[in-house]
Amino acid sequence: MVTYYDDRSVQVTSAAVTVDGDSYPIAEITEVWHHRGRRSWRVLAGRGALAAAMIGPLVAAILGIALAVWLDGSTTVTVAIIGTSILIGLAAGPLADQLFEYFDRSYARGSRPREVWIRWRGHPVRLLRTPDALRFGQIYRALQRAIEAEVKGRAPY
Repeated sequence: MVTYYDDRSVQVTSAAVTVDGDSYPIAEITEVWHHRGRRSWRVLAGRGALAAAMIGPLVAAILGIALAVWLDGSTTVTVAIIGTSILIGLAAGPLADQLFEYFDRSYARGSRPREVWIRWRGHPVRLLRTPDALRFGQIYRALQRAIEAEVKGRAPY
């Protein structure tokens, strides 16, 4: 038996696909397809907030320099503001790294739920609904590979 995918709730093998304890033999699955749900605006708003958090310090530094030049015009105040901005920027580096990582993960997860459907014993069955695009892709491809291997192993009728 070949295992194509295995996690806490889903296991796809050459014999069956098991989701939350429900098992469906690969030999009885005649079709597999997917469906994308509606886009989650909450996820997109979160990405926008992350972008603002990353751009915010840069905008604040530029406004601070412009304000210092406009109000005082002295070189000392301008250099002090630039120096402070650089120090804050260096301190914000690790925070920016975390924000970029979170931003990347938001794209890997996706902005809409995805469903995996099969036709089992002539009836459509929704196997899985997940907002995680990466996990969806791994499970869907594993299921396709298991079914392809089963079809190749069947004798012609």
